[in-house]
Amino acid sequence: MGNVLVAYFSASGVTAELSKKLADSIGADLFEIIPEQKYTSADLNWQDKQSRSSVEMNDRNSRPSIGNKVDNMDQYSTVFVGFPIWWYREPSIIDTFMEAYRFDGKTVIPFATSGGSGLGDSADNMKKLAKGAKVKTGQRFSSGVSKEELKQWAEQQF
Repeated sequence: MGNVLVAYFSASGVTAELSKKLADSIGADLFEIIPEQKYTSADLNWQDKQSRSSVEMNDRNSRPSIGNKVDNMDQYSTVFVGFPIWWYREPSIIDTFMEAYRFDGKTVIPFATSGGSGLGDSADNMKKLAKGAKVKTGQRFSSGVSKEELKQWAEQQF
């Protein structure tokens, strides 16, 4: 399996819980992608076209700053990248994360939480940002997914 990292961004805590279950089930290291400027409830109001998340998602070049870094990304051969679905794709902060590291020779596996939306073009977007990586299609999960289901899915990715 090699050294595996589960990196995730979570706005509400749902993706955080799933990521912890995933990392625990496969014995991977865990890394939370923490925004330099925390998102407030008002920032996350998708019905407000002026909210921070709406503005970021409407600008494909938006790159929100991340307040922490993965120590020694080179040690990982596989990186699971988790996020909530925003506007039918990965949040812009995931794009920041993907551009912050070299993924040459690594396998990147997106996974997302959503009440119903699929991954959209997330994997294609991440492929463009992670040059030299093998980016898999990924999977969307509901909040109630079991640790066993996550482990079974993850093992199929190797």
